[in-house]
Amino acid sequence: MTQDADSPTIPPFVRSMKVTGVLLLTLSAVTPASSVFVIIPGILGQAGSGAVISLSAAALVALAMALVYAELASAFPHAGGEYAMLGRTLGPFIGFVFMGMNVVGSTLAPAVLSLGAADYVSAVWPGVGRVPLAVGVVGTSMLLGVLNIRINAWVTGLFLLVETLALVVLGVLGFLHAQRPLLGFIIHPQVLSHGHLAPTPVAMMGLATAVAIFSYNGFGAAVYFSEEMHEAPRLVARTILLALVLTVAFEFVPVVAVLMGASDLKTLLGSQSPFSDFLLQTGGRTLDTVVSLGIALAIVNAVIATVLINARFLFSSGRDGVWHGWFNTALVQMHGRFQSPWVATLLAGASACATCFIPFHILLVMNGTGVVVMYVLLCLGAIAGRITGATAHAAYRMPLFPLAPLFALVALTYVIYANWIDPEVGRPSLLVSVLLIVLATGYFLLLRRGRGVAITLNGPVDEAA
Repeated sequence: MTQDADSPTIPPFVRSMKVTGVLLLTLSAVTPASSVFVIIPGILGQAGSGAVISLSAAALVALAMALVYAELASAFPHAGGEYAMLGRTLGPFIGFVFMGMNVVGSTLAPAVLSLGAADYVSAVWPGVGRVPLAVGVVGTSMLLGVLNIRINAWVTGLFLLVETLALVVLGVLGFLHAQRPLLGFIIHPQVLSHGHLAPTPVAMMGLATAVAIFSYNGFGAAVYFSEEMHEAPRLVARTILLALVLTVAFEFVPVVAVLMGASDLKTLLGSQSPFSDFLLQTGGRTLDTVVSLGIALAIVNAVIATVLINARFLFSSGRDGVWHGWFNTALVQMHGRFQSPWVATLLAGASACATCFIPFHILLVMNGTGVVVMYVLLCLGAIAGRITGATAHAAYRMPLFPLAPLFALVALTYVIYANWIDPEVGRPSLLVSVLLIVLATGYFLLLRRGRGVAITLNGPVDEAA
């Protein structure tokens, strides 16, 4: 974040999109269908039909975080995303340390998504290798990412349509076969225990809520595209809030529908793949295969959006002079025809391809709790921004401040506890996050000592306009 390069010489992004284009890219990064078919089965296993309560509670936390994101993004609509917002509210040191964490997390995310695609592609391609498929998905996404952002918005929009149709099919089938009322899931939630249905303990619904929060994550990705957006300070907040509303609707409604429509609730809750089993039972094998391909396409779509996000993050780090001279210069290169950060995009794709060879369970541990740390820092950043006046110029101001960030901080404290008592993934992941913070802090101190200059943040050259 040192100002090594003369920022006015760095080419800016072309502001070519409004709410629709950025919304399509953001929802693609969230990938609601993947959450329903990959994350939410674990929530059903923990909370049973109490997943309705867990998903509702998680939606409240997500709303609080969306309000936090909306205000910070409105004040700082920069391609650097969270680290740019944190650096301007909590100070360059905090922004830099989080950026160091994000370098690792952003590299791992496409690999985690791509490796999961094999489970659904195998419906028509039995025995497909997970790693070769994952590398192919990331590589294709990388090449698409070099193209103009509007082209990518339309490509991801078409893929998102397929993903949405898969969720609509799931919801329609559930409601058509409805056998139990929604109110029963709230008044008498049940979980499968030792082969029998039993009341869901409140503690289990709490643990499931900690997981459900992650299923909605991604609505804040809109900020990464804000430098390519007309009237970004005003429109990016609207985009973030709209992305959250659609994400919750696309995930919550199909889950409720399937719980209402399952012929045997005990069988559904005991299944490793409850939604696929429900489709197979109510729609037949052909429909189940088609929807499985739709989910695979949703994962591919999420990888495309994630590579685009990572490229803009890397571009911003180069603009801030985080690395050494020639590397910073390379990262801010814009493609003459497509107006995309093509070097940063190729680096984002190549690094993600390399991580596809890391064992999947290690990827989960390394990538697990970075979101929690990010959410906590953003809440603190929103509070600090109001106190210091750093966000006073924001076009959007969250209502009932500081209720949203304080509520989210309380909920996130519980999420951290829930991860700590999970010895397999949660606790190791927290320890990895601490290690990354230590390493990023060390690099910050070495960089500042080696260059002997203050750490600054550079925004887009047209920011004053």
